[in-house]
Amino acid sequence: MISQILLAEDDAQIREVIEDYFSEKGEGELCLTSAKNGSEALALFRENQYDLLMLDVMMPDIDGFSLCREFRTISDVPILFLTARAREEDVLYGYSLGCDDYIIKPFSLAALLAKVSAILKRTKGTVCSQEIVCGAICMNLRTMEVTANGVPVTLAPKEYELLRYLLEHKNWVLSRDQLLDRVWGQDYFGSDRVVDNHIKKLRHALGEAGRQIRTVITKGYQLTE
Repeated sequence: MISQILLAEDDAQIREVIEDYFSEKGEGELCLTSAKNGSEALALFRENQYDLLMLDVMMPDIDGFSLCREFRTISDVPILFLTARAREEDVLYGYSLGCDDYIIKPFSLAALLAKVSAILKRTKGTVCSQEIVCGAICMNLRTMEVTANGVPVTLAPKEYELLRYLLEHKNWVLSRDQLLDRVWGQDYFGSDRVVDNHIKKLRHALGEAGRQIRTVITKGYQLTE
């Protein structure tokens, strides 16, 4: 089966070199689509299905870290960062956002292909189902549609991200700090009461199913069946 790969890289020369190498060495099993910036990558991803994403970190419109965060709200597709930022804190931050691996520029094309092949071998056929269900709540990760008791639910972006994180960690007690880091990012410096306000909106949008989101006094919130 041919693996579909999306490359987001603003350097035209690097894009061309990777495209040519994968076409030559991929043995007909890899199909690489490239985007010259983050906006184009995001548009392509929403229109097509990919088995792996390769993201340059330092892009001018939407950087790779922001792009990864956006992709992780709608998909569990494997993500490999291509970056010249080799500091440990940058690497750890990338992993905290949900990337699967890193390769530091300048890199060997053979090493890049080996990493891609290893990730695909490990994840092919094991990417999570496109639907997450908990009790009366169902979320389709591909279409971003949410239903509660079979009725479509319209959510603002933050409520959607909150619900997805709760669904992915159903039955876990999640603190406000955890939810802030995941949904608002580590750079957010406002009050953690913003979580309470959005949980209230989320419960209202879900109707009766909103009761599945429990308040755990002094701890945070828990999504149950």
